[in-house]
Amino acid sequence: MRGSWDECGDIGGVTPDGAAWLASAGAHPRSLLSFWEERPDAPVVLSCGAVFDVVSTAAVFGRRMLDRLWGEGEGTGPVAVFRGRMLLFAAPGTAQRLPSLLSWEEWGSDGSRTACLPPLLCHGPGDAITVPAVTGEATAAARWLVAPDTRHPWLPGAEVLLWAAVRAARAAVRLSISPRPDQGAKVYDVSRRR
Repeated sequence: MRGSWDECGDIGGVTPDGAAWLASAGAHPRSLLSFWEERPDAPVVLSCGAVFDVVSTAAVFGRRMLDRLWGEGEGTGPVAVFRGRMLLFAAPGTAQRLPSLLSWEEWGSDGSRTACLPPLLCHGPGDAITVPAVTGEATAAARWLVAPDTRHPWLPGAEVLLWAAVRAARAAVRLSISPRPDQGAKVYDVSRRR
């Protein structure tokens, strides 16, 4: 599934199946669905770890990750923006695995080449997140970019999100092991030499 992420998913509104999937993360799914019937414009707090994990990043860097996931990868699961953070819904277990993969990549370590990159915050068992309203008018502070549209959405795992983060970082920070080329040097094309 390739293409632009802005063309995919139900932008802004969650389908009834998507709402049922989100509600399954709550302690009382039927009560939550009833609440949404009465107040579809209300954000709610949901537990992470059983149905989904969430990786939160700065909105600009999250956009770069989405560009990689949709342009070069398999796409994403649901994605929301809440108070300047991008929330990427991920497979359960991602919150435990991704930090060790990021550590292996020396992500954001002091003195490393990735020190200027934003942190990826992982929310898993024992954590809760606020999700935007299921329907109603989206605001700049809280909205769905890729709304849940099925009871069993595909959710990327830690390896997929690491891949997207590394590719987004490479686009954001030019990493090179060779010295900068001499701008005044004469370059000859020897590939056509016979």
